[in-house]
Amino acid sequence: MSDSIGASVIPFKVGDEPEGQEGEGAVTQNPAERLHIAEAMRMAEAIVFASAEPVSEKQLTARLPDGINIAAAMAELQQIYSRRGVNLVKVGDGWAFRTAGDLAFLMSRDTVQQKKLSRAALEVLAIIAYHQPVTRAEIEDIRGVETSKGTLDTLMETEWVRMRGRRRTPGRPVTYGTTEKFLDHFALEEIRDLPGIEELKGAGLLSARMPANFAMPLPPADPDELTEDEDPLTDIDLEELGLLTPRVTED
Repeated sequence: MSDSIGASVIPFKVGDEPEGQEGEGAVTQNPAERLHIAEAMRMAEAIVFASAEPVSEKQLTARLPDGINIAAAMAELQQIYSRRGVNLVKVGDGWAFRTAGDLAFLMSRDTVQQKKLSRAALEVLAIIAYHQPVTRAEIEDIRGVETSKGTLDTLMETEWVRMRGRRRTPGRPVTYGTTEKFLDHFALEEIRDLPGIEELKGAGLLSARMPANFAMPLPPADPDELTEDEDPLTDIDLEELGLLTPRVTED
């Protein structure tokens, strides 16, 4: 792996932006700078390869040498792997190696057969993805039917859905949103990469005779950031929801 990386050169100095094409004022690097960047890319490659979860740029910054332009280095590394059997892909704020899409069929014999989600679970997942943050009552209002706790539990067991916070309304209902594992599974770099109306119609998932005033909700730019009408979950909330082991008090 490292041979190609060592031979690759990021065409600008660390921290600088490209100034033009080669021969037209492009920034050059001395051999020491090239080796420094190439070694940092090798290190990033090793970190991401060894991680079972996507590695964020913040984590890479903490583990790579000072002064490295992480975004530029990862973009160069991504380009190198774009022609290989495994690709370096961005998942939310993290980076991960994944089998190239056109070679996925080779893995079909080794994949574990997973139980398909029910239609109700798929509907709830779609509502959460597009409408987050959303409460159980809001999900039921959109679907027009009651949503069982088991459906939400199933989605949280897949780690595609999580409890975000509590709505600042009477009863303080829990709000739900998607996770980075959701993005990873559906090969989305960010939540706003979800398909729009035309894409869904083209895939046959929406009727061509939708009401004229029908509009798809736009997911938040940062699904991890709480909205103005949400409070973060506290330890007490987590205990009540069964997500935290109750604290033992001494007599």
